[in-house]
Amino acid sequence: MSLSTASSTELRDMRAELDRLVVKAARPVRVLTALGWPENVEARFLRSVRLGAPDSPRVKLTPPSGLPDDLDYAALIRRFDRGDPVQDWLARTVESARAGADLLRSIGTSAFTERSLEIYGRPSDPVHPGAPSALAAARHFLRATARLRVDTPPPELSDEEAIEWLRPRIEVAFPDSPPRLELDPGMASLASAGSTRIRLRQGARFSRVQLRQLLHHEALVHTATRRNGKGQPVLKSLGLSLPRTTATQEGLASLAELVSDAMDLTRLRRIALRVVAIQDALDGASFVEIWARFRAAGQSDEESYHSTRRIFRGGDGTPGHGVFAKDAVYVRGLVRVQGFLLTAIRDGHKTLPLRLFSGRLTSGDVVDLTQAFEEGTITPPAIAPRWVRNLDCLAAFLTVGGLMARVDLDAVDLESFTDR
Repeated sequence: MSLSTASSTELRDMRAELDRLVVKAARPVRVLTALGWPENVEARFLRSVRLGAPDSPRVKLTPPSGLPDDLDYAALIRRFDRGDPVQDWLARTVESARAGADLLRSIGTSAFTERSLEIYGRPSDPVHPGAPSALAAARHFLRATARLRVDTPPPELSDEEAIEWLRPRIEVAFPDSPPRLELDPGMASLASAGSTRIRLRQGARFSRVQLRQLLHHEALVHTATRRNGKGQPVLKSLGLSLPRTTATQEGLASLAELVSDAMDLTRLRRIALRVVAIQDALDGASFVEIWARFRAAGQSDEESYHSTRRIFRGGDGTPGHGVFAKDAVYVRGLVRVQGFLLTAIRDGHKTLPLRLFSGRLTSGDVVDLTQAFEEGTITPPAIAPRWVRNLDCLAAFLTVGGLMARVDLDAVDLESFTDR
């Protein structure tokens, strides 16, 4: 069917049919689910810590079953007319699923690290032309906050109490159908969000600051974008969580913590430390060495284990094996999203920030798919946080944040601010 001769109804039906094929092909690619470690690994490691001789975990992981064949992906990609921006986006979505499947097939092998770097990038890669790398930005955050001393609220709430704290706030944000809140003992992160449920790590303790972070990061970004995407009338694949959107999604979620007054210094430093730790792992540091560095930065034995596991979870814990580079995208995504939002507001494209919440999109996608938004192929988000709707306040926040990033705290002291 020619795009130039197809009616709007025929074009919509063709895109919807292709979209169904994309969803079917991409649904088995669930990267984080496939990288879970057995629960008993933590107990064994912490026992070795208590004995005074920490020993790197030995984990045997195997690729998940049911992944589509590479040839199936190639055949599907050939069906798209790349001259149609929507079909081009669908093709890129399939290409991301294909890359994710390649990553999953390499689990437990020496190829996993390189596949991970191909998808998520190296910490040393520039964020964008003319910008620093994620590694340089992370080291800047660590230097800038090294002498800032504040009292960190203790994690006083149990996992069950955390759910009770979150539940009424989730119900306000999602009045029609709030996502389920569940406990999961095998999680590397404190929380993880899908369109219908939000999981918290069973056995963990939480501070109220951390719960505000989870509310704004997991629920009001990750759950919201997945739900908005799955609710689209034509392109249900906007609800897929695939590697190509990870940087924008995590950057948007991290910005949500900042702009909603939920991110604290502990959280900021933890994000930065993960980027540095990925580079350390690529340089050959062992599981125990990186665990010790997290521990020296103030994390508990248990949290240091989970932080280190996030980095080595594609392999067996041996140096350089199974390094998972995803955590480098938090800093990269944050810098890119901030720049994108300010540029969009500056250039008068005031619909673009809100459109980021219409599904799992990259910042580039909302530009490339402008026509699809304008013609109604993609509808505005049903769920979005208040801060992205108030562009005046958002622009002020981003502008001041950019200005303060230029302040060298090492060059000033309290005497610098006197009137004498």
